[in-house]
Amino acid sequence: MKTKLIVALAALALGAASSYAFLKREAPAPEVRFATLTGDAFKTSDLRGKVVLVNFWATSCDVCVAEMPKMVETYKKFAPRGYEMVAVAMSYDRPDHVMAFAKQRGLPFKVALDTDGSIARSFGEIRVTPTTFVLDRQGRVLKRYLGEPDWAEFHGLLDKALGNPA
Repeated sequence: MKTKLIVALAALALGAASSYAFLKREAPAPEVRFATLTGDAFKTSDLRGKVVLVNFWATSCDVCVAEMPKMVETYKKFAPRGYEMVAVAMSYDRPDHVMAFAKQRGLPFKVALDTDGSIARSFGEIRVTPTTFVLDRQGRVLKRYLGEPDWAEFHGLLDKALGNPA
């Protein structure tokens, strides 16, 4: 029991340390390759020129499921202004569950599978969902959210990053 606690605390400390770079304002996002449910593949750098939200989520995460309608509304509101979203399903989420969820809810943004966990590792050993990153047009991390964001603050950040205050 004591050994398990020590191992868990060590893993938590390692995750926190590796995430530190992403807590700093405007750290560059890692260059990763995304593979979407529709078969498209793209890299982080392919999204430059847009303000991008990268959301790590799972169909088994109650908060993720609850916030998804607001993610859809946000996408529809900001996409015409140069906003893109990539919802990255965690490696433990079954692809058929992700596909059914995306289809059932009519998710209008890119949904990617992280089948081997490499995307989550690259973004700082992401283990808790939802974890969300906002990237500026140059691919730098503007903000990291753990859990559901404060929507008014989040929309304000997007307005500012898009350069067209509402």
